[in-house]
Amino acid sequence: MIETQASPASASPQTAWDRFEALYRSSRDDVYAYVATLLNDRAAAEDVTALAFERAYRRRLSFDRRRGPERAWLFGIARNAALDELRRRRRVATLVTEPEDVSDAAVDDGADVALRRTAVRTAMAALPAREREIVALKFHAGLSNAELARVLGVSESGAGTLLYRTMEKLRKACDETR
Repeated sequence: MIETQASPASASPQTAWDRFEALYRSSRDDVYAYVATLLNDRAAAEDVTALAFERAYRRRLSFDRRRGPERAWLFGIARNAALDELRRRRRVATLVTEPEDVSDAAVDDGADVALRRTAVRTAMAALPAREREIVALKFHAGLSNAELARVLGVSESGAGTLLYRTMEKLRKACDETR
């Protein structure tokens, strides 16, 4: 990424490309998981992920490190691209209840782990869309509370409070299903 303030005049285009490529390689799976959580559509998630990186590449000159890290900036772009897709589909309130498991998890997880996963999925399905998004940003994207605040447009303490309350609701719901 090229910084608007502190970018040296001698920065080569290759250096800027290398930084963007590093951001892409380190974030693509997390961006995809986050977008898939919002859209509940693998093909659309792939398209929106590509669109988010295209937008980020085109806007790389507007990135300002003083406003936060590149990763939070990228997730803000991905969030807007996913919301644009939802608006385009006119699916205002229908967000996914859970992300698809894209990891190569073992087939035989054991009964206890399977029961816990079912409890979490059920509890996630019961959460409002905004709270599911908070969980996805925190745990799929791996954003810090400060980054979460920037993406959601709230204060850092507000993001922490939202996350805490959401996790408490999730814990309580999981405990009730056991």
